[in-house]
Amino acid sequence: MTVLLLEDEYPAAERLQRQLLQAAPEAQVLAVLDSVAATLQWLDNNPTPDLILSDIQLADGLSLEIFEQAVVRSPVIFTTAYDAYAIRAFRANSVDYLLKPVKLLELQAALAKLREWRTPAAAPTQPAQRLEHLLDSLPRPERPYKTRFLVRHGEQLLPLPAAQVAWFQSRHETTTLVAQDGRRFVVDYTLEQLESLLDPRQFFRLNRQFLAQLPAVQRLHPHFNGKLLLELHPAPSEEVLVSREKASALKQWLEG
Repeated sequence: MTVLLLEDEYPAAERLQRQLLQAAPEAQVLAVLDSVAATLQWLDNNPTPDLILSDIQLADGLSLEIFEQAVVRSPVIFTTAYDAYAIRAFRANSVDYLLKPVKLLELQAALAKLREWRTPAAAPTQPAQRLEHLLDSLPRPERPYKTRFLVRHGEQLLPLPAAQVAWFQSRHETTTLVAQDGRRFVVDYTLEQLESLLDPRQFFRLNRQFLAQLPAVQRLHPHFNGKLLLELHPAPSEEVLVSREKASALKQWLEG
């Protein structure tokens, strides 16, 4: 089974490749791509893979744009923190939605579903059947988006509402929460985990180091090579740059 992996976060891509080889040792990952543009170019120049394993949010936009711009006949397993794109995913040969961080058992179940769908007698051929099947498979979190963090303040633990968070920074394998009033706390989450836990309407992954809440983004300045230089409040001690590939998605998020 040949697989094309679409993921713009290196640690997530590495983890998913390991899980894929555990779930399907016969799988061969043909390429790991991080953007819509790179994927469209790859599909134009390579044979159709047996499966596409794709994150929803890539470096330069939504992976769903790939299936709207090109004819892709490969079945797709999406990995995502959200269920807001279910209908568009249905149009893109979606087999399953897997909630990030992906669990091995869920990936195994999705691959088993793919094998069933490849059996003509078992495959749901009618659009209504496929849509119902997809909607039934959507993850149903036991709780809504995270609304509080328990942070350490001296010898005490304090509940801090997520609404009071300005931004998170990952540095030297440590994640720091910076509140809107400037207080700083170390939290036991990676930025990848926080992306899955927090409301994407309020929080955006700016780059590999920063994840910010909407009110913290004060201004955007054009930078070299199409990048954006951001002013955050409270101001971090280093520049916050957004790549050219991610700048469009950031602007869309800010516009709402």
